[in-house]
Formats: sequence, C-alpha cells, structure tokens
Amino acid sequence: MRSPTQVAAVVIRAALSVCILSALCNLAVAGPVARATNSVATVAPEMPPAATQPQARVYLFRGALGPIFSRGMDRLTKRLEEAGIRADVYEFTICRLIADQAIRDFRDNAVPIVLIGHSMGGLCALTFAGILKSENIPVSLVVTIDPAHASPKVPLNVERYINIFLSDSVLGGGDVVAEQGYQGHYASFDLKEHEEVTHINIDKMDSIHEQLVTAISQLAMTPLPDKGEAVPLRYVVPSDAPLELWDSGTQQLARSGDTLQRLAAVNRVPLWSLTQANDYSDSAPLSVGQRVLVPRRLAPPVATPAASR
Repeated sequence: MRSPTQVAAVVIRAALSVCILSALCNLAVAGPVARATNSVATVAPEMPPAATQPQARVYLFRGALGPIFSRGMDRLTKRLEEAGIRADVYEFTICRLIADQAIRDFRDNAVPIVLIGHSMGGLCALTFAGILKSENIPVSLVVTIDPAHASPKVPLNVERYINIFLSDSVLGGGDVVAEQGYQGHYASFDLKEHEEVTHINIDKMDSIHEQLVTAISQLAMTPLPDKGEAVPLRYVVPSDAPLELWDSGTQQLARSGDTLQRLAAVNRVPLWSLTQANDYSDSAPLSVGQRVLVPRRLAPPVATPAASR
C-alpha cells in the first residue's frame, strides 16, 4: 500500500505530464495557423462591407502560349487579389466555358464584371462580353492589351472600354472599334512610338497594372455619367510621354482668353493630349464657345463636409 503522500505525488506527476503534452500539441497546431493568418493579413487589405461597396469580379485571359508569353496577366491577377479584389486568370482557349460560368455567377451575385485580356486573350475578352450581351448582362470594364487583329467590336453592353495596343505589331495590333450606337466610355492608346514596348512585354508594364488596380478598386463606387455624354478618345502616345489611362473625353466650351495651354493646366492633363485630339494651335486664343475635347478619368464622387450651422 502506498502512503497518501506517495499517491499525491503520482497524481501531480500525471497532471504535469498531461499539461506539458497539451501545451506542445497546441504549439504544434496553432503555430502554423497563426503564421498563415498573419501572412494573409499582411497581403490582403481589409475588405470593405459588401453591402455598401460590392467588389468587382475580374476575369483575365492570357494569349497564345500564355504560360510563357502572357505572364503579365498572372502578375496583374496577383496585384488585384492583394487589393482585395476577386480575380482569376485563364487561357483564352476556354473563353466560352468561363463565360457560361460567369453568367451563372452573375445570376447568383450581381457584382460588376471586368474583363482583361492580352493578345488572343483580348479577343477572348471581347467575345466574352458579347456572350454576356446575349444574356442582357452588363460589363463594367473591358481592357484589351495588344489584342489580335481579328478581335470583334466592342458590344453595346460594355460600359467602359480601354484598348492599349501597338498598331504596327504583327502578333497583336488590334485597333478595336465599337459597334454602331455604342454610348459607353471608349479610350484607345497606341504605343507604337514607344520603342521599348513590344507585344511580349506590353502586358507586364507596372504603370498599367497600377492604374488598372486603382480603377477597378473604385469601380463599384464610380457612377457613370449619362449615356451619350462621353466622347471617344483615340491617341498615339508620344515616345517621351507616360501612359495615362483616361476613360474617355468630354467636351468643354472655351471662354474668353482660353488657349489649349491654359485648358491643359486647368484640367491637369498634358498639352499633347489636347493638341492631338483637337488639332488646334498650342498657344493661339480659342474662340468663345469653341468646343475642346479634354480627356478625363472617371473617379468616385468626392465627399463634401456637412455645412456648419
């Protein structure tokens, strides 16, 4: 028979063993979970409430031999995901399959749809938009990056369209136009004067990615102006000018003393964008009431402070 003291010692040793094993198990299980949670938190910013700021759903498409030559679409997908936006990248060869899935997804949760494609992926993005048109589903934004020459026209259900291309490109070079009666926002940017840009690297330009992520993150909060108000933009971007992704143009009426130089400063746009679009002299006075096409970038409305009493 063991004495009461011996029995108590055995019980205490058993209890300590259980505690030590339990602690080790918790560390083994919780450690990786804690590290994974911290990793996700540092990559993805806090998502806004879905009820007030519904996030866009972005579908990206690579071109031919996409895993080799269209890796920019993968990089852009990652940047969108890091901004808290749902984005998926696919091969252009399964374009119609993904479009069918997008229709079902939209029926379940009608969030803004964005389509982006490089090369044959650009052709796919426009084809995709046309499929959604047949189902009366709007597309908030389509961006084609040096799409193929055979790309279809921009369908009427597209609210905003941006084409970034090289008109002298053999592999791409698609100078896409819109269907007759199109009233959405249209902007075309030809980078043929930028010798550093090729069909192989145009999809990997960080400046394009950055501007697209910003525009898409604000998409649900950016109301569209009335139909017919937007004026199409078509630019050949000068070799020494950075690419600024305007959504479309707007007409302004010149006032007394206005010149293109003054209007460029007032609207914070480069002078070349006005001279190229309007074919007017840089510094010559404009006639009062003369129409001037000015590029613009759509943005969410600016909140104004409540008036003080």
